[in-house]
Amino acid sequence: MAALRIILTVILILVCIIFTAIVLMQEGKSAGLGAISGVAETYWGKNKGRSMEGALVKFTKILGIVFMLLAVILNINF
Repeated sequence: MAALRIILTVILILVCIIFTAIVLMQEGKSAGLGAISGVAETYWGKNKGRSMEGALVKFTKILGIVFMLLAVILNINF
């Protein structure tokens, strides 16, 4: 069981590093202030889910779930 705990801890550390990098690569919410002037109706505004920013948001959600699951599993005393 000790080997499994070590492997899960290493995976958790890697997830944390990747998670941090992806969050830092995302644009801030202030970048969306162009919606006031109607800029959000452009191609990039409508298809944001298919852009790099949309992919980063999806990957952030997935990594957040993996992070939480690993943290809970590692805190169980087995």
